[in-house]
Amino acid sequence: MLHRRKFCTTFFALLLTVCMAGQAGAIHTSAASAVLIEQKSGRVLYEQSADDERLIASITKIMTALVALEHGQLQKTYTVTEADLAEGSSMYLKPGESLRLEELLYGLMLVSGNDAALAVAHCVSGELEDFVELMNETAGELGMTHSHFANPNGLDAQGHYSSARDMAVLTAHALNNQDFKRIVSTASVTIGERYLANHNKLLRLCEGCIGVKTGFTKAAGRTLVSAAAREGMTLVCVTLNDGDDWNDHMALLDHGFANYRMEVAVPAGRFLSSTMVRGGTVAQVPLMAAEDLSYPLTGDESLTVVARAPVSVPAPVVPGQVIGQVCAYLDGVEVAAADMVAAAPSARREAFGPIVGLPLLQGGLR
Repeated sequence: MLHRRKFCTTFFALLLTVCMAGQAGAIHTSAASAVLIEQKSGRVLYEQSADDERLIASITKIMTALVALEHGQLQKTYTVTEADLAEGSSMYLKPGESLRLEELLYGLMLVSGNDAALAVAHCVSGELEDFVELMNETAGELGMTHSHFANPNGLDAQGHYSSARDMAVLTAHALNNQDFKRIVSTASVTIGERYLANHNKLLRLCEGCIGVKTGFTKAAGRTLVSAAAREGMTLVCVTLNDGDDWNDHMALLDHGFANYRMEVAVPAGRFLSSTMVRGGTVAQVPLMAAEDLSYPLTGDESLTVVARAPVSVPAPVVPGQVIGQVCAYLDGVEVAAADMVAAAPSARREAFGPIVGLPLLQGGLR
């Protein structure tokens, strides 16, 4: 998400040219809907009916896991009840046994336990309806305008649907959560006497695969969300109702990595300019990029980078204080942004004290 800030000052610009090799080519899938995006920027590298609203089956559990991680406690212990038992895929929970929320999440994401989904919801929210409400609130916050959830496990239900693009947006966000990333990239785990093997075959078939989730119902068909990281770039792929999803995902991910590469236009820590300090012990402080300013590009694309900061700021200034912003433009459209921060301090100057960095007047008053 791009954060915009207004500054009542003049602007200065830094122009950078970015060149890369690679040329995008045509590709097709067997899916009813598909999308391939770069995780950090959200740039769409391939799409096919990406906004069509469809049944999504167990990839629903990506939202279930995210809500649980954001609202629950991994070490909380939950005792299974009859209300947690469900049809379909299962981690074979038994009423009366106790598991930690983290263990339930492994059962949710590795073996797609529909019982685990209900147990997670009850563990986090108590009532199933309250948990589903959190799922829909999260979808709204993420801008998932073609999605609505009716349950935490993805079993076919009226009012339960999403789109390929929405599921890609959700997954890109979820991958920022390190616990989510750890769980979905786990090939297998032993919980008590249970051995859980991840259903996602791409973890062993696809170079750099880090997850994420499989799904299937007769009505929804095969649904799949995958993510892979190579050479500093992470791609997220979603297909809905795709009978050849394993091959389609490998082809789409290979296509993305072959034709795009992440260009770091401005690395974190690069000094870009300086700003004057009013009433400070130093006349000015240098400004640097707080994080990498990067964006995926093809071989014939280049970025223009513009840094914006106020002419002056009041003292005191502390290192890391956000003072400006550096933005990347592709064909005149802003596509990425990063904060510029102070790289040095400036305390508040006492009245009539010297300003470091400016020459002192020689001689006295006459």
